[in-house]
Amino acid sequence: MFEKERGDIETRLKEYLAGQNVPFEEDFKWSSIPFAGEWGIATSFFQAAASAARADQKVNVPQRAQELAEGAAKALGMPEGFGRVEAVRGYLNLYFVASRYSQRVVDGVLAEGADFGRGERLNRRIMVEFSQPNTHKALHVGHLRNMMLGAALANILEFAGWDVVRANYIGDFGKDVLKWVWNYRKHHNGEQPPEDVTRWMGDLYAEANANLENDPAGEKEIEALFHRWEAGDEEVVGQWRTTRQWSLDGFNQAYDLMGIRFDRFYYESDFEKSGKEYVEELIRRGIARDERPAGPVIVKIDELLGSETEEYRVLVVLRSDNTALYATWDLVLAQRKFKDYPDLDVSLYVVDVRQSQHFKQVFKTLELAGFEPIKKATHLPYEIVNLPGNITMSSREGTIVLLEDFIREAVSRARQVSEESNPELDEKTRAEVAWAVGLGAIKYPLIARDHTKIATFDWESALDFNGQAAPYIQYAHVRANSILRKLDGDLPPGAPPAHDLDLKEVALIESLAAFPQAVQRGAGEFRTLQITNHAFELAKAFNEFYNACPVLNAEADVRAFRLRLVAAARQVIANALGLLGIQAPPVM
Repeated sequence: MFEKERGDIETRLKEYLAGQNVPFEEDFKWSSIPFAGEWGIATSFFQAAASAARADQKVNVPQRAQELAEGAAKALGMPEGFGRVEAVRGYLNLYFVASRYSQRVVDGVLAEGADFGRGERLNRRIMVEFSQPNTHKALHVGHLRNMMLGAALANILEFAGWDVVRANYIGDFGKDVLKWVWNYRKHHNGEQPPEDVTRWMGDLYAEANANLENDPAGEKEIEALFHRWEAGDEEVVGQWRTTRQWSLDGFNQAYDLMGIRFDRFYYESDFEKSGKEYVEELIRRGIARDERPAGPVIVKIDELLGSETEEYRVLVVLRSDNTALYATWDLVLAQRKFKDYPDLDVSLYVVDVRQSQHFKQVFKTLELAGFEPIKKATHLPYEIVNLPGNITMSSREGTIVLLEDFIREAVSRARQVSEESNPELDEKTRAEVAWAVGLGAIKYPLIARDHTKIATFDWESALDFNGQAAPYIQYAHVRANSILRKLDGDLPPGAPPAHDLDLKEVALIESLAAFPQAVQRGAGEFRTLQITNHAFELAKAFNEFYNACPVLNAEADVRAFRLRLVAAARQVIANALGLLGIQAPPVM
């Protein structure tokens, strides 16, 4: 909120330190001073004192820090917008004029609107690869955490100032895909998919596994199909291409439903040929060892590193029968990303934790091969989702909870809650509310827990209007909106509060002011948790304000300030929900 003022102060502090012959080129680290009648910010001079001590070992660091803080306070005088400056135990504390600070926060939010919290453009590009479904299978709840985590991270990073490329890597090839094609050719040849294409694809995949167990010739027939595909047999390739498109159409319908978009799609099949060529290059260079036909092509990473530990172990880059696998494709996909986007600063892979060793091996193999940009690649692992009843999902066995069924259930439950809490809603509005609340209830629990921990989903907590859940945050937005709908005319003009702020007002103002920092932390740490937590704390602060502080019935000057505060809260709640991909409904 006060970056310009803070920047000006930092410049003057560095000039002061230079005048004291204190070498200090680092940025000052600022912290907020909890409200006690006034707001403030503080920074320490211990680093600067330590720098002075390195030049002169006789320097007492705590004593020198206090001396520097006192000198800095005198050098600064009284900066614009501040009411008090003090030096305490090596810290410089600057206190805002409370009335001007609160007005500045509220006015800043209302002036910037949907852009409040948006960072300045960093001129840095990041690719966020997420979703990564396999064609010829159904989209199920197991895919959901990846989708929500990747989409929300991309939103947060973009809002924080990054140039974001949203990428999706589709698994459209391999033996599992050709197993589906084999079963289709043998038992469903010529059939067209029904309207519910993803469910049908999933059913046929489970059927393929069952049929394969009872068909002694199946494995060899699938292998033959695989080789015909590799040879470019138009019958097999054409059938694969047609059935693949059925899956892709189903995926796109799901992405539209969930409000997810992509800028770039990659496909495993695009890297089949180039992947094998790269493996041959690794063999020629002595990085990979060819043990075909008795064994696969492997990279003994620890051995190449001269390490006696087994940190990286062995990466298989081609099977003994010369068929490709994930490592084959990932080695060239990683390079392709940097070729497509030469200015890529970070290549972020949002893939579940079970693939951590795989990416560690792939990235190190490319590093050993001299591909320097791979040092910019990062794997963001996430844990699984537990569902009610400890359901274990398996596409192979067909024991999955389909995404569309999950959404339908969420919307149905949200509708029931809406009917009980607000029976006056018209049918169109109720349907819109049920959709917004139902999807929010699904999304929030999956990204509100640290991605390294298992997310447990249950309907009761997901639809809780009084706990840490999306409906609670959405309802805070609705409450703010209900106050503002009763306003006759425009918001009052901005002015500092003429009354002593209630502590609930103070907490709400602090939460509004902290939103931009939450955005930057979330982007810097690749953690949606920063925004989900802040959205909840903001909603909580607003609800406590709503219950303690009259707005429409307050005295005129108090009413004017509080109306603007309500409008600011509504805006920031909407901004936070938007980053999470959750709608902020006007009514519920």
